[in-house]
Amino acid sequence: MPKRRVLVNILSLSCSFFSCHLRQVCGEVRTMAFKKVWCALALGFLLPFSCAHTDFFTSIGHMTDLINTEKDLVVSLKDYIKAEESKLEQIKKWAEKLDKLTDTATKDPEGFLGHPVNAFKLMKRLNTEWGELESLVLKDMSDGFISNMTIQRQFFPNDEDQTGAAKALLRLQDTYNLDTDTLSRGNLPGVKHKSFLTAEDCFELGKIAYTEADYYHTELWMEQALKQLDEGEVSSADKVYILDYLSYAVYQQGDLGKAMALTRRLLELDPEHQRANGNMKYFEYIMAKEKEANKSSTDSEEQQEKETEVKKKDYLPERRKYEMLCRGEGLKMTPRRQKRLFCRYYDGNRNPRYILGPVKQEDEWDKPRIVRFLDIISDEEIETVKELAKPRLRRATISNPITGALETAHYRISKSAWLSGYESPVVSRINTRIQDLTGLDVSTAEELQVANYGVGGQYEPHFDFGRKDEPDAFKELGTGNRIATWLFYMSDVSAGGATVFPEVGASVWPRKGTAVFWYNLFPSGEGDYSTRHAACPVLVGNKWVSNKWLHERGQEFRRPCTLSELE
Repeated sequence: MPKRRVLVNILSLSCSFFSCHLRQVCGEVRTMAFKKVWCALALGFLLPFSCAHTDFFTSIGHMTDLINTEKDLVVSLKDYIKAEESKLEQIKKWAEKLDKLTDTATKDPEGFLGHPVNAFKLMKRLNTEWGELESLVLKDMSDGFISNMTIQRQFFPNDEDQTGAAKALLRLQDTYNLDTDTLSRGNLPGVKHKSFLTAEDCFELGKIAYTEADYYHTELWMEQALKQLDEGEVSSADKVYILDYLSYAVYQQGDLGKAMALTRRLLELDPEHQRANGNMKYFEYIMAKEKEANKSSTDSEEQQEKETEVKKKDYLPERRKYEMLCRGEGLKMTPRRQKRLFCRYYDGNRNPRYILGPVKQEDEWDKPRIVRFLDIISDEEIETVKELAKPRLRRATISNPITGALETAHYRISKSAWLSGYESPVVSRINTRIQDLTGLDVSTAEELQVANYGVGGQYEPHFDFGRKDEPDAFKELGTGNRIATWLFYMSDVSAGGATVFPEVGASVWPRKGTAVFWYNLFPSGEGDYSTRHAACPVLVGNKWVSNKWLHERGQEFRRPCTLSELE
């Protein structure tokens, strides 16, 4: 495993070098024509080796590169505008000069041409200068911008990124109970750069929800688009299209009366709308049938509604607990439990490195015991780790419980990279620190995993350890199960991004420079199912974390087994 990761890291660095070099070379394309040709040749040679990053929406860290790309395009666009303005200025001066000259000449053509110089200059203008002007008018000033745009497009996000970012907004809306108007107006806690959604943006969000057959969110966002248009917002979004989507989404959710009202409004705007006319007839037919059916089946429908309501209440209870904890609700911290939690100076059980300089430690939770170490990683170390990891960040994966294969999942939205102790003294020092403070051997631990979360980045409830139905979870490592988790918070998060434990009702909030630690296994080696946890979606901000998973092998004398399964 380490050798394979070394190879991946080397390839990642190579990809990063070629990709960055390519962009730097091609960025100069707009200045001189021969550079444009050279850049095209470079593109043809280097493109097979370049690794354009995909899944931008899964990492805010990688999305920052897009800001620089867009800035470069704006500079290129402004250069094009200047070139066009310069061209038009030349044409304007020529036209003004000729306008005066022809005004004079047309008043007395014979007298004007009686002057031999005027006669010569007329021949010269019509034979040569008007041809030059024609060439100037036909000259395409956009070559530099178009070439730059073509090359930069290699690094643009794609449809998957746009859809992923849209789904992230919908996920944030659900998790944090945000209404569409709040989200549309950008009224979020902790924002530095306020932004808002136009009616067209809302329409696009509704369409993406519609393509996913998510009619609930389709209705919400189509209604928001319609509301903003009704308030007078100038937009390219068309009310007819919005009402078409909205009426169907409402119908799919069973509100036939509202669907008919929306369709009537659509027909007022476009009486010849073929689909709306067809839908209206169908809705009226269904409505008539329902009225007949209601007369004979009121009791059975009431019973069915009760059963449906019971099913809704039982649907994904963990999901509701998870979302409540993400909002800071549903915490099970009682005053009695609070009294068991303390803060202290900790010397790592008399570790020589910390006897004279103990670290600050505080209890976050009692069962399972979760402790937080304060000021445990410096800003300089954090920046080093981030710089090492950023070129290697790839979409985070999960282990398929059936096949054991690594694959991406919709419930884990982040990018991660792995760092080994031998490649940087900073990483080696961090590994030693973890060993000293936990008392566990890190030689059998996994490499330091660095993760950066994307738009609405999250990792839904999961276990870090392998359960009994996953006997081969860490077989290839040969170091046993994951006995414990150490998690560094490498950034503050303006809103959201908590680590929550739905089974016990605990929430741990990110604080830059701190780390939390907990055991995944009891001393007996049995899994502690109360450690099931999740990373809440990041509402506002950029979340960087790094974690160390420590394994069973090497801990036999550091954390001896007990005879009880739950001890």
